[in-house]
Amino acid sequence: MKIAIIGSGIGGICSAIRLKNRGFDVEVFEKNQYPGGKLSTFKLGEYRFDAGPSLFTMPQLVDELFEICNENPRNFFNYKKKKIHCKYFWDDGKKFTAYSDKTKFFQEVEKKFEVSTKIVKNYLEKAEKKYNLTEKIFLKKSLHKISSFLNKDTLKALFKINFFQINKTLDEVNSEELKNKYLVQIFNRYATYNGSSPYKTPGMMSLIQHLENHYGTYIPVGGMHEITKSLYNLANRIGVKFNFKNEVTKLKIDNHKIKYLEINNNKIIEADYIISNIDTHHFYSKLLGNKISHSSLKSERSSSAVIFYWCMKNTNTNLDLHNIFFSSDYRNEFKSIFEKKELYNDPTVYVNITSKDVKNDAPNNSENWFVMVNAPHNTNQNWDFEIKVLKKNIIRKLEKILKININDKLIEEKIYSPVDLDKNTNSHLGSLYGTSSNDMFSSFLRHPNFTKKIKNVFFSGGSVHPGGGIPLCILSSKIISDLIEN
Repeated sequence: MKIAIIGSGIGGICSAIRLKNRGFDVEVFEKNQYPGGKLSTFKLGEYRFDAGPSLFTMPQLVDELFEICNENPRNFFNYKKKKIHCKYFWDDGKKFTAYSDKTKFFQEVEKKFEVSTKIVKNYLEKAEKKYNLTEKIFLKKSLHKISSFLNKDTLKALFKINFFQINKTLDEVNSEELKNKYLVQIFNRYATYNGSSPYKTPGMMSLIQHLENHYGTYIPVGGMHEITKSLYNLANRIGVKFNFKNEVTKLKIDNHKIKYLEINNNKIIEADYIISNIDTHHFYSKLLGNKISHSSLKSERSSSAVIFYWCMKNTNTNLDLHNIFFSSDYRNEFKSIFEKKELYNDPTVYVNITSKDVKNDAPNNSENWFVMVNAPHNTNQNWDFEIKVLKKNIIRKLEKILKININDKLIEEKIYSPVDLDKNTNSHLGSLYGTSSNDMFSSFLRHPNFTKKIKNVFFSGGSVHPGGGIPLCILSSKIISDLIEN
């Protein structure tokens, strides 16, 4: 049986590997000339940048894909665990280093915030318990199949429904339990992992923190694009066929099934099953011409981002791989993003520097800065003007905290806006994660991994269940392969 996959993002590549491994004839169609979607790479002169996702956790999910193909992942893909999760900075001079070592982490919390180890331990234990109670239900199975709920794991979770704190926001949970404004802000930021606001997303989302604090953070040898590269090569070795610069432009429906795919407006491809690894909005509006829709498309869109890729001369010893420079008014920042639909004048700035660990990513005594701020999705803002103002605000903030002159060190830059995100990755309105999780029942409101309206179509990637980010995209491929097998 033949499977056609639309898009070669991480969800598409992983779906291809799993389904080819199960004996299907698999072919991938990609509009760009490279695989990976957001998880790709490019160069500015001598500087290399990862274009998109910069956080790597749960590496065992990548390893598993090699193992099911009877390969040793260490022969093809390697990574190292970071001793520091992230460095945090505030305008008032406060600094915090989040160590991966639990003892050092708790010591740092007590030293910098005067919060007892017991309080933070209890908080993280709750996050772990939430994760363990929901992992098999929410992350590894379709939420939209009755069979997913007819088991002891579901019953166990339902008996403890109040424990998940879905009736409170993440900020309310963090404020009540952590009682320190700096620590609250650190744990509030995890709402951005799925493009949401900590002042709206439910308290259940504290389980996201468990992924980072329990499993740790990692950096692939060679950078994040090595995830794409190694999995793409694996897919090729087992016989998956990739077709680049082959955009799926139309889908023909007949009797509640996709009859064929139209490629580049002229080529017809037939398949038994279709896997969509593109934004669901693009799937329904562009490929189906809005002939069929889904209720999830009406949900609030997630946040987007503005990214500056900076080629910097000299190095900064105060920084590590992951660095966060917080806004002095976090609540108003998210109000600005989700309600006013505009960039905030004092944004939280994320700086990722892969050259700290991947030495060839920048020349000697230089660094590659991936500078990102959360942004509203595209509603036709004047992005040229907005980004010009934003750059000034970012530079002012970084210069104040780091005591450096940015312009003296900045050699070259590339800017990526929500419009670019939409154009290059078909992310509707530039939203990074499809829909937001700013709702009590957001997990249930995401688009499922299948649709009852079209019998032979399945969905993977960040815009569908279980959500965005590398681990969840990989898990979406596992859910799909199980659905097709059953």
